Amino acid sequence: MAPKKKDEGPVKGPWMLGKFSTHLKVGLVGAPNVGKSTLYNSLSKSHHSEAANYPFCTINPSETRVHVEDERFDWLVDFVKPKSVVKPFLTIVDIAGLIKGASTGEGLGNAFLSHINAVDGIIHVMRAFEDETVIHHDDKPNPVADIEMITSELRIKDIAMLRLMYEAHCRMKQGAATSNPQALKNWETERDAILKFIEYLESGKDIRLGMDQWSTKDIEYLNEYSLLTAKPVMFAVNLNLNDFKRKKNKFLKPIFDWVQANAPGSLIIPYAGSYEEELQDLDAKACKEREESEEGAPSALPKMIRNAFSMINLVYFFTYGVQEVRAWVIRRGMKAPEAGGVIHTDFTKAFIMAEVMAFHELKEAGSEAAMKEKGRWRQEGKNYEVLDGDCIQFKIGQLMAAKK
Repeated sequence: MAPKKKDEGPVKGPWMLGKFSTHLKVGLVGAPNVGKSTLYNSLSKSHHSEAANYPFCTINPSETRVHVEDERFDWLVDFVKPKSVVKPFLTIVDIAGLIKGASTGEGLGNAFLSHINAVDGIIHVMRAFEDETVIHHDDKPNPVADIEMITSELRIKDIAMLRLMYEAHCRMKQGAATSNPQALKNWETERDAILKFIEYLESGKDIRLGMDQWSTKDIEYLNEYSLLTAKPVMFAVNLNLNDFKRKKNKFLKPIFDWVQANAPGSLIIPYAGSYEEELQDLDAKACKEREESEEGAPSALPKMIRNAFSMINLVYFFTYGVQEVRAWVIRRGMKAPEAGGVIHTDFTKAFIMAEVMAFHELKEAGSEAAMKEKGRWRQEGKNYEVLDGDCIQFKIGQLMAAKK
C-alpha cells in the first residue's frame, strides 16, 4: 500500500489564500477623512459615497463595479468591430473609517470590521498631505501612525476570533476522542494550527506574510476562517497635486519604509484625490487635455484598478466575434471546464475541448488563419489552466446541444 501523503513544511505550488471564486471584491480601508469616499467616487465615476469633511460620513458601505482598462481588449474590438462589448471589471467597496478601539466596538468598529471581512482584498488609503481645512481624526496627518493603528486593530480582531474558535474546538474534544482515531488526529491538527496562527499574530505579523511557514492544510484552514490579516493588501497614498506630480513629500519615505518592513511585496500607488475628483466628470478628450495641462500627470486610477484586480488573483480570458467582444473574469488557476462555466454553467459538464490562442501571438500573426498556419491555434483539454489574456472558443457536447 502506498505511504500516506505527509502535509509538512511550507506551501509549495499553486496554493493561494482566498476564495476560489470569480465573485471577489476589494475594499477601501483607512482612518476617517483620508479620502476613501472621494477615491471611491473617482474610481466609479459617480457620487454615490458621501465625501464630507467630518469623521464617519460613511456608515453603510457603497459598492460598485469599475472597468479594468486593457489595450488587448481595445485591439480585439478594433479587430472584429463587434455590435457590443463587455469589459473586464472589478468590484470596489467603500468602507467607513476605522479608529483605535475598532476591534472592541469603538466608532461602530464591529460593523465596519464585518464590512472588511466581506471583501477579498484591501486597498489601504493613506492621507499624505497637510490641509488645515480638512479635519484629521488625530489632530494632524501621520500616515504611518494611521496604518499602524489600523493593522493593529485587524490583528486584534483576528486574535479574538481565533481564541473563540480555540475554545469552541476544545469543547469538541470529547466527541473527537470517542470517535475514530482519524477524527482525533484531525482535531489535533486543527487545534495546533489555531494555536500557531494566534502565536504568529501576537508576534505582530499579519497572517498573509507567513506563506513560507503555512502548510497546505494550514492554507485550507485559513481559507475557511477568512481572517482579516490574511487578505492581500496594497497602499493608495493620497497626495496634493504638486507632490503627486513630483512624486515627493515628507511622508512618502516613512510610508515606503513601513511597507517594506511590515507588508513586503505590497504595491504603493501615489495619487492625488482632489485631482482625480476633477477628472472623473470629464470625457476622454477633456480628461487628456487636463492631464497634459498638468505637465502630463496621468491619472493613477487605471494602474490602481489593474493591480487591485491581480492582487486578489483574478485574471480574464476573451471571447470575440462580430456579435460581441467580452472579457470573462475568472480566478487564477482555473482549469478550462471551470472557466467555461462562467459563460454557462453547463459548459463545465458538457466540456469537450477549448480552442485557445494566446493574445500576443494572435496580435503578432494578425489573423486566425495565420495562427492556424503557424500551428498556434491550440486544442486544450480539461486539465488546461486558462491564462490571462487567452482567446478561447469552447467546444461543448450533447448536453448543451439538446437544450438548444
